[in-house]
Amino acid sequence: MRPSSLLLGVCVLALAGCQTQPKTNYAPLDQSGMWSSSVDQLKKLNVTDLEIAQLSKLKQVGASDDFCLALLKAAREHHHDFSNADAAIQLSQAGYSDEQILEMARSDQIDILSGEAITLKLIGLSNPTVQAIIHRRIEGLPTLTSEQIGRLKNTGMSEKQILDLVNQGLSNDQAEKLIAKREASRNHSNTSFVRNRGRRSR
Repeated sequence: MRPSSLLLGVCVLALAGCQTQPKTNYAPLDQSGMWSSSVDQLKKLNVTDLEIAQLSKLKQVGASDDFCLALLKAAREHHHDFSNADAAIQLSQAGYSDEQILEMARSDQIDILSGEAITLKLIGLSNPTVQAIIHRRIEGLPTLTSEQIGRLKNTGMSEKQILDLVNQGLSNDQAEKLIAKREASRNHSNTSFVRNRGRRSR
C-alpha cells in the first residue's frame, strides 16, 4: 500500500471514531430547571452523564444552581467525579445548611461524615455542638462517635459535659472506659434494694 493511501485510511478511521463517540446529554439539567448559563458552565467542565444524573437529582429536590456547581467543583478539586448527591440531600433534609454541607464536601469526606452528622442531629444535640464535633472530624482530631455520645446521654450526661469531653480529645479506649463506668453506675443505681415495709400480721 502506498504511503498516501495508508494516511487516508488512518484519517477515515479517526473520523469514524469521532462520529461514533456518544455526546453528553444535558437535557436532564434543562428539564430539572437549571439555568442555561449554569449548564454552559458545566459544559466547560466536561461533566459526565453520571454527574449530570447526580446534579439533576439535586435540582429535583430544590437545590440552587450555585450549590450544585460548588459541589461539583469540590469533587473535581479532589480529582474525581461528583457522585455525592444522596449524601448532600440527606444532610439538607436533616437540617444542615448549604455552607455546612459544602464544608464537608470540600474536605472530601461528605460520604464518611454524613451518617454521623445526621445521627448527631437525631440525638438532639444543638447546632453549635454538632458543628464543633463535625469540625473536629473534618480536621482529623479524636472525637467521640455518635453512638458513644448517645450512650453518654442515656447515662444522664448533659450536652455541655459531652462537649467538654469531646474537646478533651479522648481516645476511643478512654471514651469506652468512661462510658462503661457511667453505665455500670446507672445500672447499679436502678437495682438498689428497697425494703418492703408492709403491716405486720396479727
